[in-house]
Amino acid sequence: MAAVKIGIIKEGKVPIDRRVPLTPFQAKQVKERFPDVEVVVQSSDIRCFTDEDYQNEGLTLVKNVDDCDVLLGVKEVPIPNLLSGKTYFFFSHTIKKQPYNQKLLRSLLDQKIRMVDYETLTDQSGKRIIAFGRWAGIVGAYNGVWTYGQRYNLFNIRRANECFDLEDLKTEYAKVKLPAIKIAITGGGRVAKGAMEVMHGMGIRKVTPAAYLTEDYDYPVFTQLNTRDYHIRKEGGEFSRHEFYKSPENYESDFLKFAHSTDLLIAAAYWDPNSPVLFKREDITKSAFKINVIADITCDIEGSIPSTKQPSTIEDPVYDYNPSDDQVEAAFTDEGNITVMAVDNLPCELPRDASESFGNELLNNVLPELLGNDDKEVIKRATITGDGDLTDRYEYLRDYAEGKE
Repeated sequence: MAAVKIGIIKEGKVPIDRRVPLTPFQAKQVKERFPDVEVVVQSSDIRCFTDEDYQNEGLTLVKNVDDCDVLLGVKEVPIPNLLSGKTYFFFSHTIKKQPYNQKLLRSLLDQKIRMVDYETLTDQSGKRIIAFGRWAGIVGAYNGVWTYGQRYNLFNIRRANECFDLEDLKTEYAKVKLPAIKIAITGGGRVAKGAMEVMHGMGIRKVTPAAYLTEDYDYPVFTQLNTRDYHIRKEGGEFSRHEFYKSPENYESDFLKFAHSTDLLIAAAYWDPNSPVLFKREDITKSAFKINVIADITCDIEGSIPSTKQPSTIEDPVYDYNPSDDQVEAAFTDEGNITVMAVDNLPCELPRDASESFGNELLNNVLPELLGNDDKEVIKRATITGDGDLTDRYEYLRDYAEGKE
């Protein structure tokens, strides 16, 4: 294998992101496992690991990474910072044709950048092999409970970003004193599992969807809803998971029965724009609709949840949604509003833990393919652009990239 120089870049997106693709120890391991690979670190004053932490592991600090072959980041690289002809790894947020990143995709093509998107790195069965999902779920569920406590002045716990790491966060669990509310978690993947970790850690009992709808409790409970629990076929018949993910337009939402029993919704399910929405604004305005706090971990703006009108930030994590006027208002201003937590970079609140988990997956599941022969086509499947063009797998982005849609 020819010598390869990898650069860990400084995050440039605003608001800042303190996560790293590789921790100092993991970066050192790359050098040890792949002797022909050089790893350098672009100096940064915002990382959760300091420049000195990397130096202490024998890594070289640099001001620029112009001579690197592969550049590893986390969030989107600002267009002025892109280096032509390089191979980049980061979350591009383009595969759903997100309007705010159309110019980024155009620039990747114009500058003949090979773009490998973390979100599209999968094994041969199509399962993602690297993600921050668990940490989004942990922080999102914790924030949801924090938001509920704030709305009703029930208890005071530290924000997740005020805790050093997960173990420190867990010391707050015992302070949570919830009334007999019902909490619904949508989804069954990493994000939902992370959210359930928090529920179990706080001693909140899990019940089945059926019991959730029919039973009353004198203590807080939660249920976890898979896709089949809140979707039905438009033409009747049994739910098919395979069909739903292949042709979601054949289904409609049956979530309202849960909305009539739920106090706190933690939205942790991946949403395809072709899928039905959970509920509509008109549903919220009806008296049977009970949800008053939503922790929208998915944060699909104007997506499956009508109250998610905009993302919130770590510094200002919640806002109110006025369903009558379909407007965003200041948090906790009216009992008729829904309070929304929609922070779009939740893992940043526990950056050390999130980075370590992510880096292990990158080190063990991705870099061996990149620095080897890519026999499993892991890198090939995740490559969106190369040599100034879209790859065949992402040809569907053509009109989007050209600004035609």
